[in-house]
Amino acid sequence: MGMVHADIELVNGDDLAFARKHIIGDDEIKRIRVRALVDSGAYMLCINENIQAVLQLPVVDKKSFQLTNGIVVHNDVVAPVELRFRNRRTICRAIVLPGDSEPLLGAIPMEDMDVLIDPLRRELIVNPAHPDYARTRL
Repeated sequence: MGMVHADIELVNGDDLAFARKHIIGDDEIKRIRVRALVDSGAYMLCINENIQAVLQLPVVDKKSFQLTNGIVVHNDVVAPVELRFRNRRTICRAIVLPGDSEPLLGAIPMEDMDVLIDPLRRELIVNPAHPDYARTRL
């Protein structure tokens, strides 16, 4: 099928909460647009240290992860990050990868946003069965 990338927006979830409470202004919400590799074989959202420096998300955990080559790494997990793609959004945690590693969009946030990989067009799409809103199974 080849590699699939998607343009997504990442927003500091704490900043969104502070803005809703009028503690900060909308112009103070930390956000960034990135191009991420879409990988339904991965679980979580992965960002890099450069993105983390912009969003300034709090570290909520440190976990061990096994890479596809079998190497085990220990990375920070940050949250909350709001992930936006077209008319979809979800709040999730993100693994922080070293340096300027390529951002990665995994299966858990994809499932929550009800988006799919179109293998013919090699792109991430909103589920055509639910174009106006995300539908998830309970």
